[in-house]
Amino acid sequence: MKEKRIGIIMNGVTGRMGLNQHLVRSVLAIRKQGGVVLADGSRLVPDPMLVGRNAAKLEQIAKEYGMDRWTTDLQGALANPDDSIYFDAQLTTLRAPSVEAAIAAGKHIYCEKPLAVDSAMALRLAGLAKAAGVKHGVVQDKLFLPGMRKLKRLVNSGFFGRILSVRGEFGYWVFEGDWQPAQRPSWNYRKQDDGGIIVDMFCHWRYVLDHTFGRVRAVQCLGSTAIPERVDEQGLRYQCTAEDSAYGTFELDGGIIAQINSSWSVRVYRDELFNLQVDGTLGSAVAGLRECRTQHRVNTPRPVWNPDIENPFRFRENWQEVPDNQTFDNGFKVQWELFLKHVAEDAPFPHDFLEGARGVQLAELGLKSWQERRWLDVPELGV
Repeated sequence: MKEKRIGIIMNGVTGRMGLNQHLVRSVLAIRKQGGVVLADGSRLVPDPMLVGRNAAKLEQIAKEYGMDRWTTDLQGALANPDDSIYFDAQLTTLRAPSVEAAIAAGKHIYCEKPLAVDSAMALRLAGLAKAAGVKHGVVQDKLFLPGMRKLKRLVNSGFFGRILSVRGEFGYWVFEGDWQPAQRPSWNYRKQDDGGIIVDMFCHWRYVLDHTFGRVRAVQCLGSTAIPERVDEQGLRYQCTAEDSAYGTFELDGGIIAQINSSWSVRVYRDELFNLQVDGTLGSAVAGLRECRTQHRVNTPRPVWNPDIENPFRFRENWQEVPDNQTFDNGFKVQWELFLKHVAEDAPFPHDFLEGARGVQLAELGLKSWQERRWLDVPELGV
């Protein structure tokens, strides 16, 4: 079977997400499996070029994973015509100028979310990419989680009947950094460094809601900084200027109401770090990262409110698990494969820069709703 090389400039692989999810579990995993099979039967094999600001870290990563291509010179990397894709997993504040330079260099671009620090810049990047005629995409990984794919299967099958509501819980306790190290970097809690859970998670909730249930038409949000002081990576105390919790309500197409709580200051009492319950006229489902359970109306118990007696129901026993029925690969890797096919043979890929701009837009509106304490409509975006 014929192999075709495709060079990928990977900027930001010294960070947790760039290294683990994108380089190791996606691009290198695709290489290890022999590439991506294209429609003509050939295999497209990625060849990464690692880019970053810390030469020692880049050299260490390249050595550990058996690679010899790395550089601290982004402009030099962009000038190489043998590398046709640029990937960005840097801090959000650094992303836009690098992506703009990649567009000017004629590279196809795939990057982490948020696409930019504000929707105006995100739309600018989308317009530049469109005008340049390059392929472009934004990571929307949660759509490719096993639990969400099972949930989407239920939606497509008509299992729910008319969907009434969606209720989500996301989060976990991030240690303050004093007696145990924090599981998230300190910049997440500083507004001046573009931190905050609304910017981080509302980009996710936008594509999850849009692609699973219906377009988000309005938003109401309340944020909170539950932990006002934390300890950073150097052991120094700092003030948290960004919110660590957000409580959002969204109005979707068809009158569906979605409520999603996001928090880095909550202790988990559920099966997974993320649960999404969907209730419809014919049935309900609870999906997590990997699992999905359903309750059809014929299996729904008939509780009557009576606090004076012991609860006669074991409610969880009336739910049935949705079987896998297929092998679920790493969600980041699955989307990488789709983007590579999009570049190589123009296969469909809906997760473009405009989609990324919609996520940034919802985060902006969530912050504004919190500030102004009111509902806000979500206008259509276009380039």
